[in-house]
Amino acid sequence: MSVSDSTPTEIPAGQPQVRRTRDVLTLQFAGSAALQSSMSLLNPHALDLDYTKLMMGFLLFDSDPRRILMIGLGGGSLPKFCYRYLPKASIDVVEVDQEIIALRDVFHIPPDDGRFQVIAADGRDYLHTAPDPVNVLLVDAYDGQGMPADLCELAFFEDCHDALLPDGILVVNLHLESETYPMCLANLREVFGTSLFEVIDDDMTNSIVFACKGERFDNTDFRMALRKPEHMSKDAWRQLQPTFKLIEATLILR
Repeated sequence: MSVSDSTPTEIPAGQPQVRRTRDVLTLQFAGSAALQSSMSLLNPHALDLDYTKLMMGFLLFDSDPRRILMIGLGGGSLPKFCYRYLPKASIDVVEVDQEIIALRDVFHIPPDDGRFQVIAADGRDYLHTAPDPVNVLLVDAYDGQGMPADLCELAFFEDCHDALLPDGILVVNLHLESETYPMCLANLREVFGTSLFEVIDDDMTNSIVFACKGERFDNTDFRMALRKPEHMSKDAWRQLQPTFKLIEATLILR
């Protein structure tokens, strides 16, 4: 891995690279211009990239999940947010790249404890072992080009479906310019049918796909959902309220 305070040096393509400016720490893969993660040094627990706020949009439908599973650690924006603002949730994060895991302290990712752990494993293999089902499954895997091809296969999304509790929610981050994007979306639709929608971020880079078991999306009362739940902190609500409104508008037009 590489840590730089300014411009990047020549390092092998695909290797994680951390760049530090005065206020921001970023993670990306050498040879790719796309940011994998960004962390404000002034507020390390804030969601710094728009796509991460979109992925947390699952809270519009389930504001107090008890079991969360994530495929892909990256700079840890999502697990840090969940750990801080969802204190009743048990959070497991599966990451295949040991170099990414080695950066957890750099990105202020909490240590393993009774309700949080980072598991060194291949996400596809881990899901295939049929882990205990979860309320929310977040898939944010990136190999420098987009979603890895083996995580776009129909069998992987079938395992994602099996890993969800009844009315459980799957959220997948896809990259619109990736060659694997059409296959991923087609296979997600094959598995989840009409219980699926996608939201495109403002810079037209990421497609965030929400899919669920049951009819949770159709049964959401947005008049209540767009009010801050009593258990949600004002800070979390402030960060996510614009995202919730965007998701509501997307579903109205669906």
